[in-house]
Amino acid sequence: MAKKKTTAEATRRKLIFIRHSKAEEHTAAIPDFERSLTMKGKVFSRQMAEIMMSKGEDPGRIISSPAFRALETAIIFCREYGLSEAEIKLAPELYNGLSEEEFLPLIRKQDDKDHTITFFGHNPLITEMAAYFAADEPGSLAKTGIYCLAFDAASWSEVVPESGRTLYYLTPSDLS
Repeated sequence: MAKKKTTAEATRRKLIFIRHSKAEEHTAAIPDFERSLTMKGKVFSRQMAEIMMSKGEDPGRIISSPAFRALETAIIFCREYGLSEAEIKLAPELYNGLSEEEFLPLIRKQDDKDHTITFFGHNPLITEMAAYFAADEPGSLAKTGIYCLAFDAASWSEVVPESGRTLYYLTPSDLS
């Protein structure tokens, strides 16, 4: 029998921001959009997904930049969680860029049945989004860094900037 959620759990919203893992160097031979993860980047992605799982964290709705290195990181997380890659929603604006004024509408248009939304993207945008919603000021997200914020909100329309409580910030340096 499933455990009944308390009122606090039922109204809590979480945003998780994950920067893509270590990728191939940018060269003229490989367009930026098509850069793949390095072997080390793939290993870090699996290990960071395992750490997030060990916290009992459900990634909820997964939204990724369509650039291959971010999408590949999201795919690795899905595999570790046993989720279908088809569940990943691609958001070109996470690669092409968003202005600060566009962060809030992006969050507010999310489905309220999803209590957690995990974004996979690139710096500086992924760090800027985390900073926009955090009550405190996070530093720059490291590659494969995971930054989780919680909001006491019944719906995504109630989430406001600078109101997220930091639950954790994980980096590959936590692996050693």
